Amino acid sequence: MTHIFDDKQYSGIELFCLAVEAGSFTKAALHAGITPAAVSRSISRLEDRLGVRLFVRTTRQIRLTDNGQRYYLQCRDALAQLAEAEREVSGGQVAPAGMLRLSAPTPYAHFRLLPLLPQFRLLYPDVQFHLHLGNRNIDFAADNIDLAIRMRDPKDSGLIARKLEDAELATVAAPSYLRRAGTPTRLDELQQHDCLQFELPSTGKAINWPFMQNGRQVEIETRGSYHCSDDLLGVVTLAKQGGGIIQTYRFMFERELAQGELVELLSQHSGTSRPVYLLYPHARHVPLRLRVFIDFLLARLQQQ
Repeated sequence: MTHIFDDKQYSGIELFCLAVEAGSFTKAALHAGITPAAVSRSISRLEDRLGVRLFVRTTRQIRLTDNGQRYYLQCRDALAQLAEAEREVSGGQVAPAGMLRLSAPTPYAHFRLLPLLPQFRLLYPDVQFHLHLGNRNIDFAADNIDLAIRMRDPKDSGLIARKLEDAELATVAAPSYLRRAGTPTRLDELQQHDCLQFELPSTGKAINWPFMQNGRQVEIETRGSYHCSDDLLGVVTLAKQGGGIIQTYRFMFERELAQGELVELLSQHSGTSRPVYLLYPHARHVPLRLRVFIDFLLARLQQQ
């Protein structure tokens, strides 16, 4: 086998990844037990050998270049694979370990994902999480994400998609709103009501509300005095305070329905849902921590 790296070069790659993850040469040096100058010299040698700039340096911070970002993602995965190979050979039983970087929409994170993470770490205490919670679409490479949850059919054929569930939709309002405005019993009556609007981050537009009618799905355009963007939890809070009618995922207000804080409407037209998918990039090597987490989520959420 051709000799590719000597010890100094391999150490330089490790220090490069450590500097990226720490966010500075100083923090990387503290972690490695060397001086910041030694970290800087090591990365300069690495840049000279590669013939590219890996970092943009200022007096206050470091930032990866595009080449640096691509190199880091491949080096991170390669080092993780080497670490797993060593654990497997030396320890026999391989234990999942390391950082998982997850992206999830805010509502799904709060009501589905986050309650499960402590349960997962009881099984695998050596796995840590970095969480990106928000409703914008992420770029796996640029945002350094291992796994994303999205609540619509995936459009990117370059990703592996695993369905977690079909999240049921429900239409609800607070008793205080219904006392003031009346209770709609037909779909066409929604036009006379204040329907809380959530604008999709990807389009900036509110979406039509789907219902079942005569065995098929129909979509109803609604109007309202409140338009919310980015955070779906905002329209749920408005609905609980009597601001109007909302249609969204049933799992977001199961407790409020059970306690009478919200009332389900038009149940004869219920039965619509939206799919929820796990997405992750194709790769020859999927880290063990990612494989066991995917299996864990599929098992727990499909039980629900």
